[in-house]
Parts: sequence; C-alpha cells; structure tokens
Amino acid sequence: MKPLQAILRTNRLWRETRAQDMIEYALLAGFMAVAAGAVLPNAGASISTIFSSVTSVMTLVTASPAG
Repeated sequence: MKPLQAILRTNRLWRETRAQDMIEYALLAGFMAVAAGAVLPNAGASISTIFSSVTSVMTLVTASPAG
C-alpha cells in the first residue's frame, strides 16, 4: 500500500502550480539580465545595482508586518 501512497503524493505535487508563474517570471528576468550583460558588457554594474535595489525592497516588504 505504501508504493501507491507514494505515487499519489508525487502526482499531487506534480499538479501543484500555485507558484509556477512567479518562478517563470524570476527565470525570465534572470535570463534577460544575463543576455543584457552579454550584449552590453558595460551595463553589468547597472544591472547589479538594479537587482540590489529590488532585493532590498523585497527584504523590506517581507520584513514588514502584514496588516
């Protein structure tokens, strides 16, 4: 009976798609940053600054109490 439960659990996880969109957007943004860095080597510092700003804003948002 345990193999059947494992298969059902795996199937349930496979169908889970709630966070799929967010992951896709994050991957897309990462690929765009890599492509921009490859095409425009001098823009690397600007991209780094932008991602640092986004990271600090996200940290502030997640640290603030919900309400």
